[in-house]
Amino acid sequence: MLSSSTSLKDVWQFRLNESVETKQDTLASEVPIALVYNGISHTVMMCSPLHLEDFALGFSLAEGIITRPDEIYSMEVIPACQGFEVRMDLSSRRNYLLKEHRRTLAGRTGCGICGTENLQQVVREVARLPTSQRFPLASIERVLKDMLRNNQILGSTTGATHAALWLDSNGRILAIREDIGRHVALDKLLGARAKEGWKDGVVLVTSRASFEMVQKAATAGVEILLAVSAATTMAVELAEQYNLSLAGFCRPGRATVYSGIERFDC
Repeated sequence: MLSSSTSLKDVWQFRLNESVETKQDTLASEVPIALVYNGISHTVMMCSPLHLEDFALGFSLAEGIITRPDEIYSMEVIPACQGFEVRMDLSSRRNYLLKEHRRTLAGRTGCGICGTENLQQVVREVARLPTSQRFPLASIERVLKDMLRNNQILGSTTGATHAALWLDSNGRILAIREDIGRHVALDKLLGARAKEGWKDGVVLVTSRASFEMVQKAATAGVEILLAVSAATTMAVELAEQYNLSLAGFCRPGRATVYSGIERFDC
């Protein structure tokens, strides 16, 4: 599967005070992925061609196009135009709602904002999350070591991708999804989570925590979001509004909690 997401390229490697060396480098593939609902193309995004069914399901949930996986009646991945189409059949109600609120998205990393018609559409109404889970922050050190050593395969091979991980309440890695786009990596993870039916757990992303990441997580019912980098002001505001626990700068032995500290065992 990894081979379809990478390619080899002859490059010249420069190092200061050393001769230029020729070598083969491994590049991450970047292809257009079209999400098609009931025969109508909704968005085209540039993604890594891995876990496309997870991406389609997670995007549909995170964008509020569906509320449950069974509202997608069928899904098919079709090679097309040097990329892929993911063709989905929605329930009649969801298809009607999608047509009513349809946005034409065209974003390089799938942020979910490109093509939005007005500012009121940027921030969606999301029900406040319950406070039903807890997570030991001390487990982050082990998670990061395990992720880098055993799980972030595409990223360690190419150096060009983000990762999103699903952790159980004890910090054990249950799933990891990678992509050139941080939002797409999260969509893929949320799709994998939905297929497995996991409820209790935490999302860890290897990027910053922007408001889109918070909104996607909260829409999918995730109570806790951890980020390796910082959070933005709007991400923190939305996390507080949605009652989502948000922590950034999650590194071995430390983390910065921005909201919802009551869910963390410190």
